[in-house]
Amino acid sequence: MIIDAEFSWPVRVYYEDTDAGGVVYYANYLKFMERARSEWLRSLGFEQDRLSRQQGIVFAVRRVEIDYRHPARFNDALQVNSRIKQRRKVSLTFQQRIIRAADAKLLVEGDIQVACIDQHSFTPIAIPANLLSSIPDVI
Repeated sequence: MIIDAEFSWPVRVYYEDTDAGGVVYYANYLKFMERARSEWLRSLGFEQDRLSRQQGIVFAVRRVEIDYRHPARFNDALQVNSRIKQRRKVSLTFQQRIIRAADAKLLVEGDIQVACIDQHSFTPIAIPANLLSSIPDVI
């Protein structure tokens, strides 16, 4: 769902997402953020497999900066909120926040930069104009 250029995607914490301490393993927050970015792209009408087949591009994470504030636990309902922080010719930087739905507590926030790359050469390539024009304005 996009509201004022923010996309929100629900995630449920499963047992497999937790570590021996009963909290979400730190790397799994990155997976939750990845799912939200994929669903954001889908909400704009673009499927990653089609972009790869038809336009020869893929998106790869280039940089991650993340702050862990509070833990999520098994069976928590979470919301992953995503906004475009920066839009460049070959990259997008997302500002993403993971919030526990029950109490609206901010658990994790981060900036994730993804680069558009040629799927064969793995070199940077311009984001296709039809995709770029579909992206909401930067906050």
